[in-house]
Amino acid sequence: MLKLSGNNICQPGYWLIFSNDEVIVPADSELLPLLNWTDVSFIHHYQDQVKSLQAEDLLLRHPLYVVDLGAESITPDGWQCISLRELMTSEPPLTFETLARAWQFVHFVRTHRFCGRCGYHTQPVDWEMAVQCHQCGHRCYPRVSPCTIVAIHRGQELLLARGVRHRNPQMYSILAGFVESGESLEQATHREVFEEVGIKIKNLEYFGSQAWPFPHSLMVGYFAEYESGDIVIDEREIVDANWYHVNDLPLTAPKISIAGKMIAAISERLRATG
Repeated sequence: MLKLSGNNICQPGYWLIFSNDEVIVPADSELLPLLNWTDVSFIHHYQDQVKSLQAEDLLLRHPLYVVDLGAESITPDGWQCISLRELMTSEPPLTFETLARAWQFVHFVRTHRFCGRCGYHTQPVDWEMAVQCHQCGHRCYPRVSPCTIVAIHRGQELLLARGVRHRNPQMYSILAGFVESGESLEQATHREVFEEVGIKIKNLEYFGSQAWPFPHSLMVGYFAEYESGDIVIDEREIVDANWYHVNDLPLTAPKISIAGKMIAAISERLRATG
């Protein structure tokens, strides 16, 4: 887990400077080079808000400093703003998991500035990822929203779909949806598949999970076999869905995501057994 420590910024480290939903990075060098405080002095008025996040990342040999400028837009000479998605896919010195956790910390603090019980201002807790209301004592922890994601196969075919909110209109992926209150992960998987494409599935097999920081999801992945039904899409969620042979797949999700990993894994399995 990420642990907050004080804002001792005397050591060189990696800096994640968030502005709106972007990260401010040097324009003409590595995306996240090692920097001293003097290198980022353009945010001097945020010095008392810098957090040092200690990540359980064996590759992270230097401090990770995080500062959130909120809605303030700053682009000093020699710096640029890039999206968090772009940073995560650019192979920076920080792992996907560390970047995801840092962003979820920032998003959590932004959305919990006031107590949900009494409305008073909250303050971050130094020894764990939480905020505390000193008026009524209420403490909040980061929200985690469980989602189920499923790769459905029928013989040598995979069911792939294009979602209405996907950034790339040419990219297909597997089905996913949020778990509702009172549901098990398996119940949510069956429900989401039937609601989105109108088919029934069987033989769920757990694949793995991934924290997905847009903004605070925990993706839980399953493989499943087709059981019955014809594809009937929910047009509020899905633009197109169809069966694709594993040797003739359209553009699919990158392997940095659990969707991409699952598509690659089930395709390899089906080719080996086909």
